[in-house]
Amino acid sequence: MVSDRNQPSKNVCVIGAGPSGLVAARELRKEGHNVVVFEQSHDVGGQWLYDPNVEGEDPLGRETALNVHSSIYASLRLTSPREITGFTDFPFLVKKGRDMRRFPGHGELLLYLSDFCAFFGLREMIRFNTKVEYVGVLDNGECGKDLRWVVRTRERKCEKMVEEVFDAVVVATGNFSKPRLPSIRGIESWKRKQMHSHVYRVPEPFRNEVVVVVGNSLSGQDISMELVDVAKDIYLSAKSCDVCEGLSKAISKHENLHLSPQIDSLQEDGRVEFVDGTWLIGFPFFESQAKWIAQLLSGKRALPSWDEMMNSIKEFYHSRDVAGVPKHKTHDIASFEYCDKYADNSGFPHLEEWRKVLCLSALRSADANLETYRDSYNDLEFLQVAHQSPHFTQLEVDSLPM
Repeated sequence: MVSDRNQPSKNVCVIGAGPSGLVAARELRKEGHNVVVFEQSHDVGGQWLYDPNVEGEDPLGRETALNVHSSIYASLRLTSPREITGFTDFPFLVKKGRDMRRFPGHGELLLYLSDFCAFFGLREMIRFNTKVEYVGVLDNGECGKDLRWVVRTRERKCEKMVEEVFDAVVVATGNFSKPRLPSIRGIESWKRKQMHSHVYRVPEPFRNEVVVVVGNSLSGQDISMELVDVAKDIYLSAKSCDVCEGLSKAISKHENLHLSPQIDSLQEDGRVEFVDGTWLIGFPFFESQAKWIAQLLSGKRALPSWDEMMNSIKEFYHSRDVAGVPKHKTHDIASFEYCDKYADNSGFPHLEEWRKVLCLSALRSADANLETYRDSYNDLEFLQVAHQSPHFTQLEVDSLPM
């Protein structure tokens, strides 16, 4: 909703200097706001700031005070090609002497984010090694006034808490900093080795062991493929045994990789019992969001009324119920739809068709060839279309991804 009200600049706090926090800071400053970014790590990147030192962490990540923020493991590579990963006005280009693959390793994306930060001069706004301990509404005792926010932070290795007041707070901490554990009978008392993927880094500790990997998502599949070269047997436990062609190929190729149903319970004698009775021993919607938030605080956009928002929520939930969408998937919304929704509200252009095509192409390739899709692809025709788009031609570049 467009608004013709111009508001004075706001003092805005952004929590997190990962991809979403960095682009939020840029857009807020572009709208004339005063911005402070709090980042608990020593550098930008968020989840993409790899930290191998997990020895002191709770293996299951149950402790609330985790020292390691990132869930990145040593060999992790992007699951989407670089052409669709970068921000709209800052392409994720190949740089000589760096990782030149279309699906580069995590270190290359961290370098890209560092380049983005340097190009737009964002570091001056960031307070590193500073953890946000508390965010709450300031009680100013006056109804009808705009809300203000109390933010308490603490620098690393410092006992002193610092309290500041902001007009707005943007939370950009991501979804993967705190591990989510499955509910499995016996997990609390099971004495064998347990580890959440949040603290997984390398496969070597599992050499010659029988391993159950819980979860058939991208990280579960990636870690399983890493383990096939070192573990005795790997059992990939999934809610559904309907698997994609790529995983089927991998299972048929590796004799020590098996697909298993959900875990029913963990037994005191070390057995893992499955629900079938068997057992064994053993980076663009960030940008559209950021533009919308920045323009909202500047008065260029306005929120719908309370009634409009509540009615929209009710209609959304009703439509998901009618469609038979399971409750736990209520907010699983296709990213294309999500991006375009925010685009319509902030004057941000819809995603280009080539970007959608390359994204879907990568998904299809992963489904068909889980082990090789990052290095063998058949979308070069669409890639050439992408390279002719303003996303790339607006800049003078030395090289483009090939």
